[in-house]
Amino acid sequence: MSLTKNQKQVLDFIESYIDVNGYSPTQKEIKDHFCLKSYGSVQRYLKYLKDAGHLESDWNQRRGIKPIVQESMNMEIPLVGEIAAGDPLMAIENTQDKIEVPLSLVPGNHLYFALKIKGESMIEEGIFEDDIVIIKKQNQARNGQIIAAVIDGEATLKKYYPENGLVRLVPANKDFETIKVDPMEKNFGLAGVLVGLLRSYH
Repeated sequence: MSLTKNQKQVLDFIESYIDVNGYSPTQKEIKDHFCLKSYGSVQRYLKYLKDAGHLESDWNQRRGIKPIVQESMNMEIPLVGEIAAGDPLMAIENTQDKIEVPLSLVPGNHLYFALKIKGESMIEEGIFEDDIVIIKKQNQARNGQIIAAVIDGEATLKKYYPENGLVRLVPANKDFETIKVDPMEKNFGLAGVLVGLLRSYH
């Protein structure tokens, strides 16, 4: 159940009051803080918050309100740098940075990391500059999957097509050329496969 602005303010007040004082506010303190006209208004807020799963209460106690800790629906994964959706650029690895992503994007007991997109070579797949891509760490991929590859220390995001001992890394933009790699001649590594994308709208 979603909360209105006023309901969220009541919940925030209860949580901050407990953080400061170590115990919950009384109904009178809630009523006075929000200048409510009656205890009935306080009780309606508390009932809704309880029904929505945000509070539990013991109505027999004067300070019997207790917030329920909500289980996080997000997970932190490393944001390890930038990757080219264009010409390969130097891989930047800084695993000190973290980013929160929805659990739905990182299922199972696998290793994941995030990369920030630079360039426009994957725009026909809906991947744009400054997007954050979620990569599942693995060293194998299926034909046509979008992968994070490292070539001689440079990182790029492309479609993966192995053939006859070579690897074709294909962009999703007609203005960019396919990269052909001979793993025997270049230091080629498959860092992982694309499993999700995050985008901010400014």
